[in-house]
Amino acid sequence: MVKERKGMARGIVAAAALLLAGHQAAAADLIAAPPAPVAEAPATLSPWQFRLRALGVITNDKGSVDQIPGSDLSYSNSVVPELDITYYFTDNLAAELILGTTKANVNGDGAIGGLGKIGEVWVLPPTLTLQYHFTNFGAFKPYVGAGINYTIFYNQDGTGALRDLDVKNTFGAALQVGFDYMIDEHWGLNFDVKKIFLKPDFDATLADGTRISGEAKLDPWLIGAGVTYRF
Repeated sequence: MVKERKGMARGIVAAAALLLAGHQAAAADLIAAPPAPVAEAPATLSPWQFRLRALGVITNDKGSVDQIPGSDLSYSNSVVPELDITYYFTDNLAAELILGTTKANVNGDGAIGGLGKIGEVWVLPPTLTLQYHFTNFGAFKPYVGAGINYTIFYNQDGTGALRDLDVKNTFGAALQVGFDYMIDEHWGLNFDVKKIFLKPDFDATLADGTRISGEAKLDPWLIGAGVTYRF
């Protein structure tokens, strides 16, 4: 009986020793375990983006003088610097405003082709488009857009047979397609094409004092390439 009690006592002592050793090991693990790393939140880009482009302005060589049957008009093309400002409402939806100005020569064509250059005018065509940006192509970010243009004509001069040239400011529709290729999260390369439907009316005076009027069917293509910066 005494031996049984001694055996039970030894078992209880051994179990207590094992239990204590287990608690000590668990406590050591808790003390030694490093805290789990906290993932950093990704940086949030600003909704503002700027682009600087070289812009080719390629016009549609059509137009007419109402009082001269068979008359036509043509215009000079140009390459100018252009700034655009984009604001992102979401990752996919944005609005873009382009700003630039260029000088155009107006030439007689068709029945009045012999007149050559008949005027010159400066053109300021601010254009606002609403864009949809595709975001599932990695660094390649294509977009499409549509919007409105309001073209302002200033510093107008008639030359040769024309006097008092007055091309009227007018609204036009705009369509757009382009892409950014982002080098990093801020800098990228851009290519952009816009078609503006623009047919302003004009008045002028011939050298003999006769008043004339007509329509300049410009409908220009705006083809640009440059750099993008997203804040």
